[in-house]
Parts: sequence; structure tokens; C-alpha cells
Amino acid sequence: MPAEAAPRVIVAPQSFKGSADAVAVASAIARGVRRAFPAASIEEMPLADGGEGTVRALVRATRGTLRTARVHDPLLREIDAEWGVLGDGTTAVVEMAAASGLPLLGPSERDPRVTTTRGTGELILAAAASGAHRIVIGIGGSATNDGGAGMARAFGYRFFDRDGDELPEGGAALVRLARIDGQTDPRLVRPAIEVACDVRNPLLGPEGASAIYGPQKGATPEIVAELDAALARYADVVERFVGRPIRDVPGAGAAGGLGAGLLAFLDARLVSGAELVLRAVDFSAHLRGARLVITGEGRVDRQSGYGKLTGAVTAAAKRAGIRVVAVAGSVGPGHEALDLNAIAIASEGVSLAQAMSEPLPLIERAAERVTRAALDRTD
Repeated sequence: MPAEAAPRVIVAPQSFKGSADAVAVASAIARGVRRAFPAASIEEMPLADGGEGTVRALVRATRGTLRTARVHDPLLREIDAEWGVLGDGTTAVVEMAAASGLPLLGPSERDPRVTTTRGTGELILAAAASGAHRIVIGIGGSATNDGGAGMARAFGYRFFDRDGDELPEGGAALVRLARIDGQTDPRLVRPAIEVACDVRNPLLGPEGASAIYGPQKGATPEIVAELDAALARYADVVERFVGRPIRDVPGAGAAGGLGAGLLAFLDARLVSGAELVLRAVDFSAHLRGARLVITGEGRVDRQSGYGKLTGAVTAAAKRAGIRVVAVAGSVGPGHEALDLNAIAIASEGVSLAQAMSEPLPLIERAAERVTRAALDRTD
């Protein structure tokens, strides 16, 4: 590459899960790019696909503002949870992980029979009360299996058994559900609700919320069966209440059935998390004039190309005719399908323990290598 050229580089990774968040990863990649080409013009765009870190990534990418709300965690303890307003001033972004996420619980506290999405509902209400015209909700990383019933309670809905007694929070109690009372909070009527949802699971059955995601939340096989039966009863009553089917909608089983609850009580639209995020940050506009895009995640494999953020970033760059490379913690079968121009493995030559405990210097060095390989080439 000619010495006088100063390439414009877009750095758009997601988190290396369990190791480094997207903001830290983007900064490490940017440092590696500067080591390779000090004159490069670098734009850091840390991204997320709906799970933990989505709010911060979108707020940072759009130069928005972070806010906090007092809400309840999955076991009804009061906590302060972050949400955000994007740079357009009219779009709010909420992530359920901040209020109802698995990391909020210790290992011994994980019990999807009793955990609730009430705090997620409180976050959504806070966003709606801000006057937002659009609310983006990320639903990755849940600790719950209550079908969004806790969220609906925060909106003012009530859930009763056959004796007229109000049900307690949690997924297991829904097996006794007989009647729902309530109506949509007026503050929730105006904003359009979009949900970042990258899974296609239905609410019930062997591919449903309880069977697929319950075990990581603490459910034994017996508890999975109990929760699936409870959600089946919930679906019967909810579908009568709202007058439309929701149980088999792709994504209804996401986040312990929160997908179904969002469809039922907010008439939300479930969309690809990766595509939603790229639209929210106007990624195509940022690509204009770029010479190189660097993306990355903890593991790049076949799944990365199927609706995941790394695949979406790669596809967008390719459509724009821009070279795209990746930094990965590791690679797995099928990573070739992404059609990256190059990939650098951050963990190459070190133990897994070191790669997990000290990821940022490794990511930086990998970024330097892959940047040199990409920009030293003659077009």
C-alpha cells in the first residue's frame, strides 16, 4: 500500500463471551490497527445482538445517552438497571439481561420455576415513559421461564387461578392459570416495539423454551416437564385473552417464553437481532468510504453465518464492496462459509486459560496481524 494512503477502518466486533465485552474488544482491535498503520482513521463500533451489552453498544455507536431505572431482579430484589436513548433522541433501547438476566443470580439461586420477568416490564415502562417513539428490546441471557407473565404484571395485568386467587411470580405457578385481567398501560400504546430475537423456537415442546433453554437456568428434566406443562396452560389462557395464536410463532420460545409474552401483551415485532442492531446504528452509512471492516467474536463457526452479528456485518461489508476480516478467539467447522478475506485467531499458541483470562493483548496482536495482511495487499 502506498505510504501516503490513510485507510479508513471500521471496527465492529461483538463481545468475546465470558472473556471481554464488545467495547473492550473494539478498543483492543483499534490498538492493533494503529500498530499496523498509525495513520489509519479508525471508527470503533462495538456491537451486540440482543444479549448483555446491547444497550451500551448501541448507545455508544449512536452517541446516545445511558439512563438507569429502579427495577426488580429475577427474585424480586430491587436493583438499578441500565437502559438507553439512542442518538436520534426518539429510540429507546432495553435489554432484559439488565433486569432479568442469568448473571444477576448466583448458581444456587437459579430456579426458573420462581424467577420472573417483572423487572424487564419495569424497564420497558421506563423507556415508554421517556416519550420514546420506538423501543428496541434485546432478550438474550434470561434467567426466567415465565412466558413474560412477570413483565405483563409490571404493565398492570393480573393472573388468577380457578379460586380467584392471584398467582405468585414464576413459571411453575402458571399451570394453575385460569383467568387474566387488565389492559395495556396507556404509555405503551404509542411506541413501536421491536424485539431483537435470533432464535426461532416455538413456545412449547421438545424445541420450546423449557426444553431447550431451561437446563442452563437450573432446570432438571423433571422441572423442564413441569415448566412446559405450565407454559401450555399459559398459552391456552393467553390466546383466549388476546384473541390470536402466539405459541407457534417463530421466536415465541425465546428468553423463557418472553417472546410469546411480548407478542401477546405488546403486539411486538420479533426481528433478527443482528439486522435490527445494524439498522439501529445505520451501519450502511458508516461503511461509506471505508477501506476495511474488522469484525470478531469469541468463536467463529458455521453458526456465525446464520443470522448472527458477525455474519451480518460481513454480508453488509461485502455488499458495499469492502474487504472484511475478523479476529476470533477460536474457529470451528463451517467458518469458511462466511467468506472473510482473512481471519486471525487470538488464542493461537497459548492455552485456553490464558486466552480467557488475558484476552485483550492477544486480540490486539491478532488485529495487528490481520490488518497488515489485509491492507498490505494491492487492490
